[in-house]
Amino acid sequence: MQPEYSDAEWKTRCELAALYRIIAHHRMTDHIYTHISARVPGTDKHHFLINPYGQMFHEITASSLVKIDMNGNIVESSSDRRQRVNKAGFMIHSAVHMARHDVACVVHTHTAAGIAVSAQEQGLLPISQHALKFYGRLSYHDYEGIASDADERARLVADLGENKAMILRNHGLLAAGSTVADAWLVIYYLERACQAQVAALAGGSKLTYPPEAVRKHTSDQFAKLDIVDDALDTGGAQSYQQVGFDAALRLIELDQPRYDS
Repeated sequence: MQPEYSDAEWKTRCELAALYRIIAHHRMTDHIYTHISARVPGTDKHHFLINPYGQMFHEITASSLVKIDMNGNIVESSSDRRQRVNKAGFMIHSAVHMARHDVACVVHTHTAAGIAVSAQEQGLLPISQHALKFYGRLSYHDYEGIASDADERARLVADLGENKAMILRNHGLLAAGSTVADAWLVIYYLERACQAQVAALAGGSKLTYPPEAVRKHTSDQFAKLDIVDDALDTGGAQSYQQVGFDAALRLIELDQPRYDS
């Protein structure tokens, strides 16, 4: 552990750096122009960690993350005190962290599939199991330009409401989680749902839709997984989010070591 950080902050830094590497592994990046943040745990509820502007996701390490306050001031960044953060990234992430104290991690992506669905008038269609996770639990925010205006924050969080997932129209995707592991599975499912929709629409065939009762039932099943594991015999040891995140960690530890430095 780095001596200048508490145990809790260093753990969060390592998890957040790992998530950057996981997103890179799954090719969900957009050069240097998207961002993931995590609230600094413990008594310090007014700071969050985010990537330094200019670093690729596969380069992020625990110590390179920048700690900023809700006004955009850099509190410290151990690797380079002159680090900068993306202004639009600050606006989006600070909005969620200020309004949603149940959220510990926020992910924002610009994937091709996410942007494509964000531009489709009907939004996310209930045509896949991945999409049904968000049935009745997905928000939308209309495009207002590059998210650099502070007054957009109120509208963004009003549109997000109590949901964990939002489609930013003509822009991309946003996921929020109570933990880093939770946020990872939200963005993973949302991205896969968008990929499936783009592929299904490209096929040109008439789509089939599950009945309304099945859509609601499936959404409720996913919601319960936020509380209990989906394995048959768990003993309540781990959430399904943590099991999924740990599996993703094993992927990156093979080809992207040293994220926890």
